[in-house]
Amino acid sequence: MKALLNKMAQYDRPQMLKKMGFYPYYHPIESGQDTEVMINGKKVLMFGSNSYLGLTNHPKLIEAAKKALDKYGTGASGSRLMNGNLDLHEELEAKLAEFTGKPASAVFSTGFQTNLGTISALTGRNDFVVIDEKNHASIIEGSRLTFAKSFKFRHNDMNSLEENLKKTDSGQVVLIVVDGVFSMEGDIAPLDKICRLAEKYSVSVMVDDAHALGVLGKKGAGTASYFHVTEKVDLIMGTFSKSLASLGGFVAGDTDTINFIKHNARSLLFSAGIPPASAAVVIQALQIIKEEPERREILWENTEYARYWLQYNGFNIGKSQTPIIPIFIGNDENTFAIATMLMSQGVYVNPIIHPAVAKEESILRFSLTSNHTKEQIDMAIEKLIQSRAMMNGRLSKTMY
Repeated sequence: MKALLNKMAQYDRPQMLKKMGFYPYYHPIESGQDTEVMINGKKVLMFGSNSYLGLTNHPKLIEAAKKALDKYGTGASGSRLMNGNLDLHEELEAKLAEFTGKPASAVFSTGFQTNLGTISALTGRNDFVVIDEKNHASIIEGSRLTFAKSFKFRHNDMNSLEENLKKTDSGQVVLIVVDGVFSMEGDIAPLDKICRLAEKYSVSVMVDDAHALGVLGKKGAGTASYFHVTEKVDLIMGTFSKSLASLGGFVAGDTDTINFIKHNARSLLFSAGIPPASAAVVIQALQIIKEEPERREILWENTEYARYWLQYNGFNIGKSQTPIIPIFIGNDENTFAIATMLMSQGVYVNPIIHPAVAKEESILRFSLTSNHTKEQIDMAIEKLIQSRAMMNGRLSKTMY
């Protein structure tokens, strides 16, 4: 047998989980993303979505997508550098720059590609990338792709960040990259403190606001807005697949830096532009966020309500400050088991294990949207309590 095939044949964890009845991934959802979805012909409460503002089924977004399809067709048909640059893409870039408070922005095909392309384009062989140890995988991969030297600092630990900054050469490019809202733990990067250290050492800051746009800050403008440091943050990155109800990614910053990225970021240069319908949806979503601020207000009401009752019922939710609420289980098998029990009772949550979280820190990722009702939250927590009881003491003490 060829070495590759032999290696692949030895990977059998998914098959083992399926035999145990605990396989929790790739559920075929048969309906639109909402607070209830159809899976295997049954209604399931969705508490595993990133659609924080509940816009994926908004009629104005659907209408915007239809109009874009009628005008532009289904795809951009090439890279934006060459033949796939639509006027719609440029309109979107202008609106994203305005939304984030920056002079310019560049739109990529996905959020993952945005981080890969931006980090690797801006830093070279003699430069430095300094990242939080719990950053999203796209940031980690971007720091691996560059020839720059990469340092990790302990999660949200400013002493550790400063220790690593002391190892860098301020005569070279030094880029601190952090998640604004951490996608698994739900806590927020102390961006104000990070910016103070960046000023002290004359280095640059990039924030990944995938889970913060539409959620944090004035009018949902993100983490930099939340901490009033928009002018001090050099680059604001975001995705369209969360609050903006579409697909794609972008980075916003000063005009010179965005110009450089547009002509040097390989994941932008060698990828097709996002489909016109996707771009049109984001343009409309930005307008809805302005016109319907109550969506963000309801999202935070739901978040505080769920946080209170989860803690009241003895669940360990860590340091979450956002609509992403981790329920710490600690053991992979128990995490899979509870997720399976919940699904059988009509509640969808995401079981998260290493490497998305540290080993022995497995969680159920429970996330809120503005469309959830209090009754739906109550039902989900009731099913969580029942599933915990069904484990008959087999769970790690970290859950209590």
